[in-house]
Amino acid sequence: MGIEHIPLSRRKLLQVGALGMSSLMLPPALLQASSNKAKAKSVILLYQWGGPSQFETFDMKPDAPAEIRGTFKPISTKVPGISVCEMLPRMTNIIDQCVLVKSVQHTMKNHNSAGYYSLTGFAPPTDDQRLRDSPELAPAFGCVVDKFSQARPGVPTFVSYPYSISDGSITPGQHASFLGKVHNPFFFTEDPAGKEFKLPELTLPGNISSQRLEDRKEMLKMLDQQSRVLEQHALAKGMDESFQRAVSLLTSKELKEAFDLSKEKKKVRAQYGETTYGQGCLLARRLVQAGVKFVTVYISPYISGEWGWDTHGFQNQPMDPILKKRLLPITNQTLPTLLEDLKERGMLEETLVLWMGEFGRTPKINNIAGRDHWPECYTVLMAGGGLKKGYVHGSSDKNGAFPASGACRIEDISATMYELLGIDPNSEMIDKLNRPLPISRGKPIREIIA
Repeated sequence: MGIEHIPLSRRKLLQVGALGMSSLMLPPALLQASSNKAKAKSVILLYQWGGPSQFETFDMKPDAPAEIRGTFKPISTKVPGISVCEMLPRMTNIIDQCVLVKSVQHTMKNHNSAGYYSLTGFAPPTDDQRLRDSPELAPAFGCVVDKFSQARPGVPTFVSYPYSISDGSITPGQHASFLGKVHNPFFFTEDPAGKEFKLPELTLPGNISSQRLEDRKEMLKMLDQQSRVLEQHALAKGMDESFQRAVSLLTSKELKEAFDLSKEKKKVRAQYGETTYGQGCLLARRLVQAGVKFVTVYISPYISGEWGWDTHGFQNQPMDPILKKRLLPITNQTLPTLLEDLKERGMLEETLVLWMGEFGRTPKINNIAGRDHWPECYTVLMAGGGLKKGYVHGSSDKNGAFPASGACRIEDISATMYELLGIDPNSEMIDKLNRPLPISRGKPIREIIA
């Protein structure tokens, strides 16, 4: 007797998985996507909007002329040969868990185009600050992970917060694009540091109980079994899956528990810092604990007149005070705290952490005591999730202007990330024009994988 071929929706694939069906029943595309052995269960992307200066963080040039090296001095770390900025002293004791990729390069000099590139792994058609979001552009990393990963019931695959980054217009690459809304992140803008932090999306109206929602879900399932309409109509199908996901979140005890930061000890909350970004990093750890596979925490694009890491030295304020008062102290508090916390809980080995922006800063300090955009060579910090420890990949030249060795691109970072998650970087998604498109056009950086 032959086996009848039945098209499987993503939701039905999850049902099949729950019943313990053989992987031989899965479509070839999903088999291809999960063909690699995963070393990481989750990713935390700490997105440094504006472009951190490599010269004032992890690739200092103390022997370069003053207009290149700047005013900060490097300090040694517990790993011989690796130094960091003197404003990041806590990184000296955790750098042995990190990989510094000092040779990332591309050609996008505008925030929107470079931001889209660094959030998706796909170079935009042009380097244009007027780049606008459109269905033709690629989806965010986390949306791809949602597409090619098996979801955990009651927990979103991808969560992002607490800002929608933009520079004149919303920067593309923050949602699912042509993959469909069902793969969009669970996104919110509430402040995790707020005293009354809670998510309206996870709060039931007073007259609706969890049991009532479950009853409605069962009714929908029964109607779905009696009709093929939802499966045949793409838009209705997307609405059905979105409804199922929303109900699952509304009734999820695990997710509600993860968002309840009051459950954390005051000492732990203080270690992360009582800031939106600090508590956002703490929330990222809690979400990963709950089973979320991809978390993006955006640093503020605009606070008190400062545009994140966009340290041109505008408004007659030099770069150094901006770095000294806010950017470097908040980095020194949050990044090592998150890494140490994950390590102490035995989670770092299975959690890939990325600290990166859309580009770096110019080798030469400009005439208003700042640094301008520089994508030609900059540093990305990575840790955990199957990577080597205390390792530097690539190098910049003596002035930090261009890669001297190990040059790589954003798509190589994305290919490495997907491979560590057990997703084949060569897996294909279908774009708006119905063309197959690899989820990454790069190659994994083998040298940094443990």
